[in-house]
Formats: sequence, C-alpha cells, structure tokens
Amino acid sequence: MTSLYTRYMDARQALRDHEHRCPACRPDTRCSDGGRLFAEFARLQDAYLTRQKKQR
Repeated sequence: MTSLYTRYMDARQALRDHEHRCPACRPDTRCSDGGRLFAEFARLQDAYLTRQKKQR
C-alpha cells in the first residue's frame, strides 16, 4: 500500500507535469483535467497535514 505522503507527492508532480504541458492552466484558471488534478492534490494535502497535526 502506498503511503499518504507518497500519494500526496505523486499528485503534486502530476499537477506540475500537467501545468507545464497545458497552455490553458494558470494558477487562477485551470482546464477540466487541471482542475481535477488540483482537487486531488488539495484533498491529499489536507489529509496529510491533518495527519501530521494529530501526530504532534
């Protein structure tokens, strides 16, 4: 099973790769694929940070 941190970092890399290839994606505007990738990244980031706070 892949760790939450790894999935979080993989999602960030997928978003970065997409942003470099997609002329429609900008920090304030994303295409539908970029929006989906950003939403997944944000969900995993929130989950990871929540877990980190609980471990303190």
